[in-house]
Formats: sequence, structure tokens, C-alpha cells
Amino acid sequence: MQHSSSKFLKVLFLFVLSLASFGASAESSKEFGDYVVHYNAFRSDTISPEVAKQYGLARASNRALINIAVLKKVMNTTGKPTAAKVTGHASNLTGQLKKLEFREIHEGNAIYYLADVKISDGEFLKFDLKIVPEGESRAARLKFEKRFFTN
Repeated sequence: MQHSSSKFLKVLFLFVLSLASFGASAESSKEFGDYVVHYNAFRSDTISPEVAKQYGLARASNRALINIAVLKKVMNTTGKPTAAKVTGHASNLTGQLKKLEFREIHEGNAIYYLADVKISDGEFLKFDLKIVPEGESRAARLKFEKRFFTN
């Protein structure tokens, strides 16, 4: 029991840290029908070495992590974590496409998706994601933008 509690705290720490790194607009989400998609992107060197090691993530100022969580709306709750197929890419201002490979992470009841991408100092990325919740046939399209600084 102690081990699973420790793992949950690490995941909670990763999620809270990633939200905190997003600044004042930490809570980024978008509703799609019966679902809410929470998303953020942040430099990978903001996560702890222990969390990076546990999930095999590279910690570097020139790498960003994209974090996606899909919740099915359930009355009087914060929602039910839902598995989904998440695909997409990022593009910079020169039109260079960067394909994103998302990994599904399960921790207790939580399900989230992580992808990483190499970034340059001052790089402005436009993210274009397609999210298909398990059991659904229609994809939700999520687009957002973020500028990264590596120094």
C-alpha cells in the first residue's frame, strides 16, 4: 500500500508541477461534448529527476513535455478519467512539423498522455491534436500555442 501511495504522490506532483509551470493560466481545458480535455506544455527540466527517471523522460531545457488528460463529464464530480487515442503534431513559425508520439500513463485511477518535443530558445509552437475518447468514433480537435525559452 505504501508503494502505490508513493507512486500516486509522484504523479500528483508531476501534474501539479506541470500546471504550475504554465503560469497564471495554469488550468487549460476545453470541453468537447461529454468530455473535458485538460492540456499543458512545459520544459521538461521543470520535473524532478526522480519523476523523470521513473517515466523515462529526458530532463533538458531544450525539451518540452505535452500533457493531456481526458475526463468524461459526470454530474457532481470532477469527471471520470477516460482512455483516448491522442495523436498530433507541433509546428513552428517556419512551418517545420514536429510529430508528437504520446505515451499513455496509468497511475491509480488517473490516465494521462505525455509526448516530448525538442525546442529552441524563443520558439513559438502551434499544437494541433486529435483526441478520440475510448468508445467514441468522432475526434475532438485541440489546437493551442505556446512560446518556449530555453535559457
